[in-house]
Amino acid sequence: MINVGCQYQKKLIHMVKRGLFVGRFQPFHLGHLSVVKHILGEVDELVIIVGSAQYSHSLENPFTTGERLVMIRLALEEAGEDLSRLWIVPVPDVHLHIMWVSEVEGYAPAFDVVYSNEPLTRRLFEEAGYKVKAIRFFSREIYSSTGIREKMLKGTGWEKLVPKKVATYIKAIDGIGRLKDLAKSDKVQCKHHHT
Repeated sequence: MINVGCQYQKKLIHMVKRGLFVGRFQPFHLGHLSVVKHILGEVDELVIIVGSAQYSHSLENPFTTGERLVMIRLALEEAGEDLSRLWIVPVPDVHLHIMWVSEVEGYAPAFDVVYSNEPLTRRLFEEAGYKVKAIRFFSREIYSSTGIREKMLKGTGWEKLVPKKVATYIKAIDGIGRLKDLAKSDKVQCKHHHT
């Protein structure tokens, strides 16, 4: 009986082609959305891994995992994507490269192909035997979470780089205020080091 179950599960995995896309999504922007749409054109289902899940309230990772999950869902709903084809899974960092793929496998449903341009991520999944495909970036120089966070701090032009519902949500949770407070606390610390 157990054998039959395993064989059935393996058949199901092979019937559904499932892709994997890893990001921190700090915040989820229109470039991410374009990548998701592109990948959904190639697979039946997509697992979106929200990496560095344990981090928040820093300049590099200002948003909590819960907030990033909401942003992703709002963006996908706004774009009219079929949410039944998507899995959104938070995964904390392990800080041991040899454990990263096992960590993702433990948190995510089974997947066939990994979409990434990040050299270490590509290497780790390739060494674990996964097919890895490069992501076609959509205006990478414009759509960068780091650049968007910088624009948020300056208060200029960030809203047109994220889906409308994501911009509304960031304002509702005072994401800009949080970033500005985080930037202030960093500057205060720097001043103390110099005196």
